[in-house]
Order: sequence, then C-alpha cells, then structure tokens
Amino acid sequence: MHAALGPWAINSHAPRVFVLTHWASFQARSWTVMAFARFLVVLLGAALASLLLSSCADASEVGVSYGRVANDLPDPAKVSKLLKDNGITMVRIYDANSAVLTSLANTGIKVMVMLPNENVAEAGTNPSYAQQWVRDHVKAYYPATKINGVAVGNEVFDSRPDLNSKLVPAMRNVHDALAQLGLADAIKVTTPVAFDALKQSSPPSAGRFKDNIAQQVMKPMLQFLKQTGSYLTMNIYPFWAYYNQPDDISLDFALGNSNSGVDLTAGVLDDDDDASHKYYSLLDAQRDAAYSAMDDLEPGVSLSVTETNWPSRGTPPHHGGHGHRGGRRLADDGDGVFTIANAQAYVNNLINRVVAGNTGTPLRPNAQMDVYIFALFNENQKGDGPDDIEQNFGLFYPNMQKVYPFSFQGGSGGGAPSGGGQTASWCVANAAVGDARLQAALDWACGHGADCSAIQSGASCFEPDTKLAHASYAFNSYYQKKGRAAGTCDFSGAASVVYQEPSMCSAKTSWCVANAAVGDGRLQAALNWACSNGADCSNTQPGAACFDPNTMVAHASHAFNSYYQRKHRASGSCDFSGAASVVYEEPSELSYIRSSNSNLLSAYISGSEAACFHRGPELKQQQCILKERMHCHLGVYSVKL
Repeated sequence: MHAALGPWAINSHAPRVFVLTHWASFQARSWTVMAFARFLVVLLGAALASLLLSSCADASEVGVSYGRVANDLPDPAKVSKLLKDNGITMVRIYDANSAVLTSLANTGIKVMVMLPNENVAEAGTNPSYAQQWVRDHVKAYYPATKINGVAVGNEVFDSRPDLNSKLVPAMRNVHDALAQLGLADAIKVTTPVAFDALKQSSPPSAGRFKDNIAQQVMKPMLQFLKQTGSYLTMNIYPFWAYYNQPDDISLDFALGNSNSGVDLTAGVLDDDDDASHKYYSLLDAQRDAAYSAMDDLEPGVSLSVTETNWPSRGTPPHHGGHGHRGGRRLADDGDGVFTIANAQAYVNNLINRVVAGNTGTPLRPNAQMDVYIFALFNENQKGDGPDDIEQNFGLFYPNMQKVYPFSFQGGSGGGAPSGGGQTASWCVANAAVGDARLQAALDWACGHGADCSAIQSGASCFEPDTKLAHASYAFNSYYQKKGRAAGTCDFSGAASVVYQEPSMCSAKTSWCVANAAVGDGRLQAALNWACSNGADCSNTQPGAACFDPNTMVAHASHAFNSYYQRKHRASGSCDFSGAASVVYEEPSELSYIRSSNSNLLSAYISGSEAACFHRGPELKQQQCILKERMHCHLGVYSVKL
C-alpha cells in the first residue's frame, strides 16, 4: 500500500488525425481523370466530416443529478428552463417522474431515468413487469424526451444488499424490454455503484471489488454491460477520502487544484516519463482503481461517474457507508473543509477539464469521462437537518440562485447567478490557495480601495485573527466598493463570489436582541446554550448589575448580545433558532422591545444612551442610573461600543 494514499484505499478519445494523401500522381490530362479525382476528394471529405462529427459526438459531457428530496423546489418546467439557460446537456433523475420527463421534452437534454431500488426485485424476477415499466416510463416519453439511459437501482450494494442477486437479472430484463421496442441501441442499461464497492483502491492498479460481490454480481454484470455496449456507472466522492485521512492526502490533490502530483504508478507503466506516473487528482486515482477492479473481472468496459461533488457547508453524518475507517479524521465540523470556496474549486476544476477534453488518467490516457455533478439543488429533506452535508451538495439554491459561480462551458463561471437582476453577493477568500497568496491579494486590495481599517489590531473585525478572515473582509470591501462588478472578486484565484451571506465580520455597529414572541421555553434553552458557549452571563446572576429586571427576555437579550459581540457580529451568530435578531439602531430607540416594567421602559425611551454618556452632567444622576439599568435589560450593559 502506497504510503501517500494508502488509507483512502479502504475508504472508501485521443483526437483522431486524418491525413489526405498527396495527389501528385493524379495530374490528370483528361476530363475523366479530373472528374474521378474530384469524386475521390468529395468522397474523402464526406468521410472525414462524418468521422469528425462522430468524434465530436463521442466527446465527454458534464451533466447534473436532479434529486428532489425536498419540499421547496421549483416546478419541473422552471427547472427545465434553468438547465437550458445554463447549458446543461445531461440530467440524471432518481425515478421516471412524468412531470419531469414531460418538461424535458423537445429540449435536446439527455436524460437518464431510474428504476428505483424498490422495483428491482420485481423487475429481476418478472420480465412482464420490466416490459410494462419500460413502456410506461420510457417508451411513453421517447423520443420527444431524449432518454439515453436507464439506471437500474442506485447503490444497491449499500442500501439494499438483499437485492444483490436480483440486480443483474433486472438489468437484463429491462434491456430485453428495450430491445423488443427497438430502443436498445439508443438507450443503455446500467446501475450506479458506490465507490466503496471496492475493497482496495491503492495503488490504483491494485483496485479490486469486495469479495461478496466480485464473482457473484460484478463479473456477470460487467459481461452484460460489455455484451450490450453499455458502461458501468459509479458514484465517486473524493472528499470522503480527504475528510477521513487529511494527513495523507493534500487538499489541493483532493480538489483537483494545481499540485505537484503523487506517484502511484511506478513500476506499473512502461513509459519512462516520470510525469506519466503521477496523479494530479484524487478523482483520477479513484477512477483508475475502479478500472483496475473492472479489468480484473472483465476487461473492456467503460466507466462513467454518475455522482460526484464537494459539500458547500455542513458536517458529515455519523453513520452510513462512508464513515471513518481508521487514522486521524478531521473534526466533526470538517475544520473548514466543507466550504463554498472548496465546492466551487472542485466543480469548476472538474467542468474545465471535461470541456477541455482532458479526461484521461495515467492508466487510461484515452479514457472518456461522462460525469454528473450531484446535485442540481440543495435538498432540505435529506440527512439529519440543515447542518448535514447531505443538504448542501446543490449547484443551486431552491430559489434557482447559484450557490457559487460556475459555467458548464468552462471558465470560472463568474457573473450573477441565474435569475438576473442585481442579486446580493459577497466576495470571500479561497483558503485553498494558501496564506502567502492570500496575504499578497489582501495587501493589493487594501492598497487599491478596500477599507481595511476594521481589521487592524484592536479594531472591531481584527478577530478572528486569521489570514482567511482578514482576506475575506478586505476582498469583500473592495468588491462592494466596486459595485460588485464582474472581475472585481478574483484576486488571481484567491477569492470567489458567493450568493448566500457568508459568516463574515461586519464593521457596522449592531446588537442582538431576544424575540419575546418565541416564548420563555425557547428563550431559556437558547440562553443556556449561549451561556455555555462563550457568552458572559455573570452580570445576570442574582445580585449582579444586570439581574434586574428579572425577566426571561432581559436575561436572554443580555446573553445573546454578549455571544454575538464575542463572535465579532459574524453572520449567523445572532439567530438561536429564531429566538433572536440583529438590530442596527441602539436598542434604546427600539420601542418594540417589551419589558415587564413599562414605567422603566417609557422613561428609558424618552431619552437616549448618548445623552446619558455624553451629556451626563446635564441630566439628573437618577435618570442616568435608570438608563444604565435599561441597558442591562437589553443585554448591552457590558458591550457598549
């Protein structure tokens, strides 16, 4: 096992060149010979055009997996337009939904439908069922809807191992049903397999399938795919390997960023060029491991990737087939790995190489790579909640705004997301480029118009004192001052535009106040959490300066605001599951904040904090004391700014 990548093993067409022969010998002296020559040139030209068109038609494509495990997604007609507007030419769905298939009619978009796992057993034992399913879910929509594939199940080995013996028979029956309708050449049958179907994947040349499926399922499956001119599909997520073994895999290697490469093929290839022995992408290493496992059982079958991506936020679940497999793992919060910047880097790197035709691997230099990015949308009914990475794979939010810039035509994907208009956006630093590049870009931004005063030592946004936080602040200041114009958030690849407000310090003075409408029960729970996670709650203890008024709203506001200020007013640090909100006027001016002591509130609102602190000598001492007590009530006693 190669030391550099050993642990991840357990986790989980060249251009055709045509030369026209020199026709010097055809210096014809007669019209007949000249006509014949012209005929040959026309014939060869037609053949050349045909072959070139064939080569273009075989080029790799990037599509999307369109999951719908959510209750807030746009209707299929809008989704169809979204796909077309973004130049997406392939889509994979997880069923054969009538509304979706109808909406994709006459768009030219290639569609892979799926026979769900729950139907695999019936399709595998009952050819008549398979025939009816194909008539109802494929033939009924084809050719208006350009269905080009049927996936029989999805990750059956993981999710429904009881169906293992039925999988290949179901694939055969679906293929036979297509053949009876004359559709077997245009529509291929496959099944998506999870990458963890491999028992070994490092070095890639030693890739092998797990013993319980290799001979019994995978060998006959690969034989079937070869016989029918189809291909194996696999769901591959490099981030799992990096998450589980960050000491052994570099982030750049996992993301497909520029890197020095990892030699995993020495002694395997005959080529003496050391560069050909190196992998520059973890995805390629995993693809080659899959190819090796396939060739060990049945050579000559191609591979497509039906799912891959990088989560844009969240934490991994503590269960499932991709869990920890030994060695050091990143902390449960991902240590900042599951970020919009990293997701954007992974997706754009992938799209760009496919568009450029750079799809080969060290073991398969001429390999094609059709790939589907998972998923089209963030899906709010997956996983264990909004902080689960399962809900954060989308290219788009449900409102059809991009999660980050990308382009299916290649490039960085800059510009406003789908939907048009002056959409709110922010510029954030890309941690993957390293501190040196961030510092250089930060210096440039601060010297060219960004307001960097708030990130100076002792200023309101100096903390957290990290290169990433300071760079994000400076980049966003420059970007906003330039009116969010195209090209003003790049900094030589050190930054990217996001369309959901990031966790970033704001120099604008603000406060966090409790929302009385949620009730004392929720306020108490949120107060307890805040006090246990960094808020200074000593002033609201019995006998302390801010104990009175002794109400839940008063104590909660104090705790919430203490937490918010200690987190440097970062986005998201004043929510508490809806129990609090940010205000941008001093709470002394906000009449909607209720107190059990209405006289105290009225007296406080009649003046202002500024009067108490800047014109104190002109006011009665008692009134200033009263106002200070009200500050306690609003939870800002210890955080006057």
